[in-house]
Amino acid sequence: MRGVNPRQVKQAMKKMGIETEELKDVTEVIIRTRDKQYVIKDAEVTIMKVQGQKTFQIVGDDKVMPLDQVLRPAGDKDAPAQPSIPEEDVLLVMSQTGASREKAIEALKACDGQPAEAIIKLMSS
Repeated sequence: MRGVNPRQVKQAMKKMGIETEELKDVTEVIIRTRDKQYVIKDAEVTIMKVQGQKTFQIVGDDKVMPLDQVLRPAGDKDAPAQPSIPEEDVLLVMSQTGASREKAIEALKACDGQPAEAIIKLMSS
C-alpha cells in the first residue's frame, strides 16, 4: 500500500477551499463549561478553515478543574482563598483604564472577575 504524499493532500485541500494553519507558541488553552474547565498546557493548536467556518484541533494533556478553583498564596494554607483571576483580564483592565495592577485586581474582584464591568467601574470613579 502506497503512503499519502502530504504535498498532494495539501494541494487537494486547497482546491476544495480548505486552509489549515498551526498556531505557534501556544502556552495554554482553556475550555469552560457550565460547571468545570479544561486547562491544556503547552497545547498544539491547528485551525482548519472550510467555507469561512473555523475548526480548532487541540492536542495536549488536559487538567479538569472546577470553575471556582481557588488560589492561595504559596505555602500559606491558612490564607483566605482568592478566586483565580486570569492574567490577561488584569492586563486588559490596566491597559484600558491606566490603573495600577493592584487597582485592576481590586476592581476585578469587586465585579466577580468581569473585565468589562471592572473597566466601567474604574472609568466612572
